[in-house]
Amino acid sequence: MALLHDPWFLAAGGLAVLLLGLSKGGFAGVGAIGTPLLALVVAPVEAAAIMLPILIAQDVVGVWAFRRTWDGRIIALMLPGAALGVGLAYLFAANVPEGAMQVLLGAISILFAIRSLWLQRGGRIPAPADPPGWFGFAMGVASGITSQIAHAGQPPFQIYVLPRRLPRDVLVGTTAIFFAALNWIKVPAYVALGQFTRDHLLASLILLPIAIPATFAGVWLVRRVDADRFYILIYWLMLLIGAKLVYDGLR
Repeated sequence: MALLHDPWFLAAGGLAVLLLGLSKGGFAGVGAIGTPLLALVVAPVEAAAIMLPILIAQDVVGVWAFRRTWDGRIIALMLPGAALGVGLAYLFAANVPEGAMQVLLGAISILFAIRSLWLQRGGRIPAPADPPGWFGFAMGVASGITSQIAHAGQPPFQIYVLPRRLPRDVLVGTTAIFFAALNWIKVPAYVALGQFTRDHLLASLILLPIAIPATFAGVWLVRRVDADRFYILIYWLMLLIGAKLVYDGLR
């Protein structure tokens, strides 16, 4: 119950879930800031564990909406690699001190922010026009690692999938199915790390209602605000949070 009496946790958690809801509502990628933001006030593994049930609850909508439009071959190729990545990230988290996890989470946040800012300015990330299967498996492993540590598995997934130029609904559906399955694969790892405590699950339950109106807010805002400026602000904020986590971890 201690977390629920901490005003800093409630503020950071509320903002993290709000951003996650905005991401589901149309501001794709914004939700990746949630775990690093929450990790400013609790341990990185705790932050990720608290966010996971919220992600699983939100996945239900996406999976139901796009259950008929997804690419099974991509899922079959990348998901085993993602499961391997989750296992590797679990072994890392189980055997390193909290400071090392802060540095890794901060580094992932910084790389995600720099990549996003680069793409926002019109840059391109080199990738084969028709990526081979082994590359898809490798990106699945990378997606599993970054998803397990920071719920930020989108960039490796996109590096393999986007060059394939899937139809819009198939792309959205494949993404929804892949990450819904991946989020459930992460559950045993967090159980093994002892992170699904009563306090953590209660914190998830308290924060969950924020995600629902935030999703509708994202749908409303994405049609009315300058999306480019909003994204730039979020990614710069993510860069600063990542730098703070690296600093704290090294210290």
